[in-house]
Amino acid sequence: MTFEQVRTEPDPYAPYLLSQAIRLENLLFVSGQAGYGDDGAIVGREDFDRQADQAFRNLQRALIAGGSSLDKVVKVTIFLTSMKHFGKIVELRRKWFSAPYPADTIVEVSALYTPDAMIEIEAIAIATTNSQGEKS
Repeated sequence: MTFEQVRTEPDPYAPYLLSQAIRLENLLFVSGQAGYGDDGAIVGREDFDRQADQAFRNLQRALIAGGSSLDKVVKVTIFLTSMKHFGKIVELRRKWFSAPYPADTIVEVSALYTPDAMIEIEAIAIATTNSQGEKS
């Protein structure tokens, strides 16, 4: 078995010695994606909707970099700093995923990696292409 590190550009997680994702043959394990912009800073401080939308965009970018896509996600774990946003998560799942929807765990946590972060999404997906876009 071989595995490879998946990188995105920009990669704001590099200073923390994290991989955006790890690909193990046709499985892709994506690290938690928060609502950070290209500069690594959280977008929309205290604005859950902006952060959540950006977190899904960042998830999509990491999936594509690893040879997958949102429709190949089989499991997500969503970390929230408040369950009051649960309804918004259901709405976003409808926007970003399609049937059959991935298995999901939603967890409320007291804090994420920075006090400004309100959401983080990690995923496991099937990878069907290599980094050049060719079927694997």
